[in-house]
Amino acid sequence: MGQAESYEELELSEIQSLYKSFVMECPSGSLYLHEFKKIFGVKSGPNPASIYLDNVFKSFDENGDNTLDFIEYVAALHLVLRGKLEDKLRWSFKVFDNDGNGRLDGDEIARIIRIIYKIKLGNVADESGNSLSVEEVCNRVIDRIDENNDGDISLEEFLEGAQRDPWVKNFLSLDANPSCWIQNQQQVKEASEI
Repeated sequence: MGQAESYEELELSEIQSLYKSFVMECPSGSLYLHEFKKIFGVKSGPNPASIYLDNVFKSFDENGDNTLDFIEYVAALHLVLRGKLEDKLRWSFKVFDNDGNGRLDGDEIARIIRIIYKIKLGNVADESGNSLSVEEVCNRVIDRIDENNDGDISLEEFLEGAQRDPWVKNFLSLDANPSCWIQNQQQVKEASEI
């Protein structure tokens, strides 16, 4: 995914809004990991959302200085919230393949599902509109993607299964307006501080 190509999809007003949020959160011009987690409303610690954001942060810190500048920040938000499905899937696979073996095991898959479920605020249903628990979503995704039924999912299975199955594709899609999402997160944070 070319960076210039990704930024063209963002409107100028969205970039300006993101920049305003970035400067308010990071007047130094550098976003540190703890600030990144704060923006997403995630507390540090050994919880799945915190570990996920650790990996997200590292994957976008292109120059390895343990901070994100504005360009790296926009790239992270854009991919996570608005990027093309295949790019998000490849990136998610890379982030969650903790042992780097080219396969997602049951624990790695469950971690992805829990985080997406949380991002979707638990509003996940089957094709008939029946609400699904995290466990039901996890079983459904594995059943629909793990073609050889070995309990692990290869990158190819992940990409093909997610793009072939409309329900899985919809579940894994996190399309949103990044600036609106950040503003909503800030409003939630401010409301909880009152």
